[in-house]
Amino acid sequence: MAAKIRGPLGQLGAIARDFLRRPTETRPLGKFAVSSAKVAHLVESTVTGVRAPLPGPQFLAIANLKRPIAASTVRVLGSAHANVATGSWASAIDSASEAVEADKQQSKKLVDPKELVGSELSFITDNLARLLESGHPMLNTVSRYYFSASGKHIRPLLVMLVAQATSVATKRQGRTSMLVDTDVDQIDYSLMDRSVTQNIHSDRESQRVNQLIESATKDGHGGRPYAPHVREGLTILPTHRRLAEITEMIHTSSLLHDDVIDHAETRRGLPAIQKTFGNKMAIFAGDFLLARASMALARLRDPEVIEIMASVLSDLVDGEFKQLKNLEDDDAPMAQPDENAFNYYLEKTYLKTGSLIAKSCRSSAILSNTTDDIVEASYIYGRNLGIAFQLIDDLLDFTVSAAELGKPVGADLELGLATAPVLYAWQEYPQLGPLVARKFAREGDVAMAWDLVHKSEGLQRTKQLASHYMERAIEALAILPASSARDALERVTLSVLTRTK
Repeated sequence: MAAKIRGPLGQLGAIARDFLRRPTETRPLGKFAVSSAKVAHLVESTVTGVRAPLPGPQFLAIANLKRPIAASTVRVLGSAHANVATGSWASAIDSASEAVEADKQQSKKLVDPKELVGSELSFITDNLARLLESGHPMLNTVSRYYFSASGKHIRPLLVMLVAQATSVATKRQGRTSMLVDTDVDQIDYSLMDRSVTQNIHSDRESQRVNQLIESATKDGHGGRPYAPHVREGLTILPTHRRLAEITEMIHTSSLLHDDVIDHAETRRGLPAIQKTFGNKMAIFAGDFLLARASMALARLRDPEVIEIMASVLSDLVDGEFKQLKNLEDDDAPMAQPDENAFNYYLEKTYLKTGSLIAKSCRSSAILSNTTDDIVEASYIYGRNLGIAFQLIDDLLDFTVSAAELGKPVGADLELGLATAPVLYAWQEYPQLGPLVARKFAREGDVAMAWDLVHKSEGLQRTKQLASHYMERAIEALAILPASSARDALERVTLSVLTRTK
């Protein structure tokens, strides 16, 4: 790199860089330069259709939100930490309870998500049965098995809230797609249920199934799937609704496969699917859900969304492989986990849980045809929320009953997994290292790890880490236009820390 010029030219360059970096009313040259860059960006996007980074303060904020969190150094803050340090567990619990109650009170002040999208969620649950229609009664039963249970449906909820929150944002110009237009009333959304190519109808069975989906969707609901839903000036397009259904199908397919791999006993309060139908039927049903989700995704006719959501499938597999390995180097002797161990765990967490949430939020914003900064902020929101969600899930594995959680507690230890509570406990108790290395395989390992986690600050520090990611998610929301949907997204985010299942 060339040395900086110290003379007048170097000083002039520094002034120019300052103008460009911080344009204000008192720096007209810098403001003009950035405005010109934005115009150039708009022209380039219109001509090429390529999303390029948009200069300006929004992207400076976005870049700041992408900075990594040093998970290994997160410490419990506030009075709860002081109480734990002095051994006053009763006081620590009281302090933690007060914090949880404060979160609940803050959530109550925000818009209830169900008020905005409750009816849409009910419709999606009904419509999934039609999208999963097949010619085999047993396949119909197995593929719909978990949809009949009372899941959280957090992913479809987020897709539709992001759709509403971004519907009032500035639109991106020059983007071409069969199902994107500035005048949504001019779009034929029934294309979502028509095959892209007639070759798919080359056999009678696939033609019959496709006709079943089209007729049931259109005739059973008076055309509602193809009409935008508008409430308080906020819009959910039919494409958003279909994306929410696709997201739930992908998520549920991963549950079917996970339960076979993990030898799960229960899920969502029901016997795990392989316990009822066997491993083969569970795997086939999961594959079937992915296949139908892929068909529905292609019919959105949006290359960018198709590419983004397809990458989720590879992320899920990559995350599963990382989980099987547990640590980046299982054989490396460590007195305690370093930052690399935490980064490996967080990367696995993103791939298995955060990716689907983050990329479905990004896709929802793209379907709203909004600008790049809003799309990027939607992704950052979903990424941080997804990681926080999984951190709390790992925490609940140590703190709630099986009845509350809907699946066995302590399952992660039984599977040999070192989640955040274990990693933090390991920092305090080095004797956990050999147990982690052998994946809690010896008799008594699980019980010992369980006790050490509860003796340590592992649970409190995990919640503190989740709180950091939650705060990042809320910061990303600030980039979206103010609306009741944005408030509802904030309420969903705050509820993650206080959930018990």
